[in-house]
Amino acid sequence: MNKNLLLIVLLAAATGASAQQYRWTDKDGRVQYGDAPPAGANATALRGPSGPASAPAAPKGEAPLSPEEQFRKRQKEAGEAREKQAKAEQEAQEKKENCTRAQASLRQLESGQRIGAIDAKGERYYLDEAQVAQEAAKARQAAGHWCS
Repeated sequence: MNKNLLLIVLLAAATGASAQQYRWTDKDGRVQYGDAPPAGANATALRGPSGPASAPAAPKGEAPLSPEEQFRKRQKEAGEAREKQAKAEQEAQEKKENCTRAQASLRQLESGQRIGAIDAKGERYYLDEAQVAQEAAKARQAAGHWCS
């Protein structure tokens, strides 16, 4: 008999814990709280008890992922992010190196010294002023591209 009474008391307490709560001001100006406001009182419903936290919703047509599948998905996404970051760092390093080379080439062309080159036969020749100006224009364009 005592077990039945205890069960009834516990069920009543659990039901009361999930009831809606209200806030109102009584005739003396004091703020009151309860699960049932008096008749005629201007009561404000308070937020009820929060339920259990829900898992993120799966896209339509897909079953929710198990914890292990979620872990593997996070690991895959983290790996992809690391690869993307490494690729971006490599591209930035290459851009910096190309900028340095283009600036060095431009400085050499604008130095006023004779610029020599080797042709397809392996013979050395020197650039005239027009060729130096043309090469300097190309070097400026390259430096503008890589150093921006």
